[in-house]
Order: sequence, then structure tokens, then C-alpha cells
Amino acid sequence: MRSLCSLALLALLPLTSIAATPPPTAPEPIVREVMTRPLPEQPGKEVLILTVQYPPGGADPVHRHDAHGFVYVLQGRIVMGVAGGREVTLGPGEAFHEGPDDLHTVGRNASQTEPATFVVFLIKDIGKPAVLPPR
Repeated sequence: MRSLCSLALLALLPLTSIAATPPPTAPEPIVREVMTRPLPEQPGKEVLILTVQYPPGGADPVHRHDAHGFVYVLQGRIVMGVAGGREVTLGPGEAFHEGPDDLHTVGRNASQTEPATFVVFLIKDIGKPAVLPPR
């Protein structure tokens, strides 16, 4: 009887290791800085322009910008959302805004097979990082 119980436990070990395997993480976006310019009419502020490409299945972690962020989609379809708002799916020519107090909870490629590319315009404090962790 004891060896029968041992065999049963050994048979369950592979299932335990499969269940303990964390889910795969989404591919990270490819971010390129295009331009940064101070805004003389708004002392202490600057505009930062970035291009972002989500690989197929790519996504951002939850983050914030402490800036006004404007997203303009060039290629593919992306899903965006902020805390308290609804998720929206955007395609080429569509735009999204998030404010300085928003928590960016959803940012991902809507496709698992095609990349998506967009431009981000941030109006932010000079010298402050573009992406900040959640508070």
C-alpha cells in the first residue's frame, strides 16, 4: 500500500511542475526617441516624441507618464486603457490621450501575428523620465 501511494505521488510530480510554470511574458515594445524640445512658452516643460513598435503579442507593463500623452497609430491595431476608463482598440489614423494623473493599465498589440507601430507625443517636465512605475 505504501509503495502504491508513493507511485501515485510520483505520477503527480510532472503535473505540479507544469502548474508552477509562470505564464510567458509578452514581448517588450521597441521604443525609439525621435526628438526632444523644450517649450519656451511653458517654462520647465518639454515635448518628447517617440515611436513605439509592439511586436506580435507585445505589451507594456502597468505604468504612468506624469505627462500629457498623445498616441497616434501608424500601423496595426493596439489596445489602450487607463484606470477608470474603458479599453479602446485603435487602428491607423486613430489617436488616444492620457493625462498626467492617469495610470496606464492597458497597452498592447491587438494582434498575435502582426506588429503595430505608433507615435507618442509627451508634454512633460524637463528631465523627468518618460515612463514611471505605478504609484
